[in-house]
Amino acid sequence: MERQYILFDTPERELLYPFTHTRPIAACRVGILTIQEKWEHWLGTGVSHFTVPHLQEKFPLHRGDEVMMNVLINGHLMPDEELVAAITALGPDEELYKDNHLVAKVIQGREVHLLPAANRKNYTGPVVGIFRPWDIFLQNDRAIREDFVLLTKGRTSAPLPEGCQVSHPENVFLEPGAAVYCSILNAATGPIYIGRNALIMEGCAIRGPLAMGEGAVLKMGAKVYGATTLGPYSIGGGEIKNSVFFGYSNKSHDGYVGDAVIGEWCNLGGNTTCSNVKNNAGVVKVWVEAKQGTEPAGQKCGVMMGDYSRTGINTMLNTGTVVGVSCNIFGAGFPPTFLPSFSWGHQVGMTGYRLPEALRDAAAWMGFKGRQLEEADRRILEAVFRETNTQRP
Repeated sequence: MERQYILFDTPERELLYPFTHTRPIAACRVGILTIQEKWEHWLGTGVSHFTVPHLQEKFPLHRGDEVMMNVLINGHLMPDEELVAAITALGPDEELYKDNHLVAKVIQGREVHLLPAANRKNYTGPVVGIFRPWDIFLQNDRAIREDFVLLTKGRTSAPLPEGCQVSHPENVFLEPGAAVYCSILNAATGPIYIGRNALIMEGCAIRGPLAMGEGAVLKMGAKVYGATTLGPYSIGGGEIKNSVFFGYSNKSHDGYVGDAVIGEWCNLGGNTTCSNVKNNAGVVKVWVEAKQGTEPAGQKCGVMMGDYSRTGINTMLNTGTVVGVSCNIFGAGFPPTFLPSFSWGHQVGMTGYRLPEALRDAAAWMGFKGRQLEEADRRILEAVFRETNTQRP
């Protein structure tokens, strides 16, 4: 019987703010691919999303007809061979659990819900997923390595260019149109994947694992430590370590970003620098918006920045700073370690970003990369603005 695969959001999606303000869990990028793209590669077919109402227009739900089976899969989880086999073996009205958490369920017909099924099975294998924002950079090393195997198996890399110093070239893969000029690529520490039409300019020094999406750029003299992901059409410069840029975001100039996650359509002004470790080497406590409190994130955690947010030149961000959606940060000194969505200003006198101007500016930044702010994007930002209104001054 034909199957329609659907990645579902759980109520715990809110613990992944600011990134899930503007996307389902499975649309987050970890490694080379988003979680959605990983499942599509493993399943050999497209998948859709079952998410909150304000996201469903941009991330539509595709359900099967009366004779098909809808297979719902937890969007937090990343696929592997054992997990995919267990899910594809499920029959109608069966569901799979791991430690009392729903992993997957099968429903015959058009109905899509998360009500208990008649037959519950327990999954005994390991599961890997993202449950807090910092899990994204903590899982990035493993995810790049796994995605590299997935995407390059049985394929031949485009030729490595002359004039580069390359260690372990068997761990370097260039997609068609990728270009690398006079740089050092050390893949002894992990694979280096350079996506279609991506560009590494002269003088870059790179230690894998590194993932560059389609059209991504590393500016001249960039220093990049693994495990780092530059999503599609992102720009990297200065010094970057163990960080994930979802896509279409810029860190074009000098400054340091480490153990960080940057959403889409963000821009870090020249010399923006983000601390990732406390001076006393203590545990970094990070604000969890949905809980209105902090949680420990380990000894290293940099900035978590939501979509459409920007910093001015010479901005300094403290250890474990969380920046919401569509923030404009500028001025001397450290801003607060939590900036609600649509914040505007600096450490003294932080105020709200007016919605009309925020929408106008988001559209302008998208225009730099030849994209438009669609009506679905506009409605998402309007919904986030309403939901976070009480958090702003």
